[in-house]
Amino acid sequence: MGAAGTPGTSTDGIAAERRQLLNVAYRLLGSLAEAEDAVQEAYARWYALPPARRDEIVAPGAWLSTVTGRICLDVLGSARSRRERYVGAWLPEPLPDRTEWDRGRRADHTDPADQMVLDESVTMAFLVVLESMTPAERVAFVLHDVFRYPFAEIAAVLGRTSAACKQLAASARRRVRLAEAPVAAAGQAQAVRHVKEAWETRNIAALVDLLDPAAVMTADGGGLAGAALRPIEGGALIAQYMVALADKAPGLELLERSVNGLPGLVAQRDGVVMTVASFEVVDGRVTRIWVVRNPEKLRPWAREA
Repeated sequence: MGAAGTPGTSTDGIAAERRQLLNVAYRLLGSLAEAEDAVQEAYARWYALPPARRDEIVAPGAWLSTVTGRICLDVLGSARSRRERYVGAWLPEPLPDRTEWDRGRRADHTDPADQMVLDESVTMAFLVVLESMTPAERVAFVLHDVFRYPFAEIAAVLGRTSAACKQLAASARRRVRLAEAPVAAAGQAQAVRHVKEAWETRNIAALVDLLDPAAVMTADGGGLAGAALRPIEGGALIAQYMVALADKAPGLELLERSVNGLPGLVAQRDGVVMTVASFEVVDGRVTRIWVVRNPEKLRPWAREA
């Protein structure tokens, strides 16, 4: 695709596409692990082509982008049935900011999370909105509005006309406009810090004051870690739930960390990350909390010796 560039057929040029492809695939799938699998599959298909066929491809980056998009579309198509079997709520995988987690990691360490661009298109609020779209809407919107691919090339991914792709992106855009946009990071950082302080002191009254009365907390344990199976609604109930959790989990250390590019909280015990929490803040009060406890989704947060 046009936005991916045309580096030529050299090995270095093909490898250079990996960062772009991972960023596209993560936004399409909401899963870093699935994004990596999709990109690896695209590369496998590229290298499976006869050398003569590869030489005929003028823009390998565009070819890889198209194939990755189609793979992601197939994954999204099967995601609904897989999510129906998932224990509790399903949330996108949270992304760390590697500049906050680089100490103690091996010099030769490589991780897909290192390749991610943290911007407004990976905030948890934005990814949750993407989850509400149909697979075709999500592909059209992400490729066009986020990565600026032309509709003619998106049509090749979706197998539809350019006009149909424009309509899909417009429908997705309306869903995004209906969602609340998160506040600037500075305002969110202050709200998250106050939540941390109130949680650590078990101050229910302070938590209630920080939470919007209609706030919603959604937790993802995937059946592998304790988590509420249904969203908890209402600031007072969320505050009580948070304090009850604190009482049941002695030894947890709360850290202020960037989560998907915005201030969030990380709970760890003995250096092992147990929980990652994302927040949406509107007018100084927390309106949404997304809590990921599924250990399979916390692998990018592991700190290696």
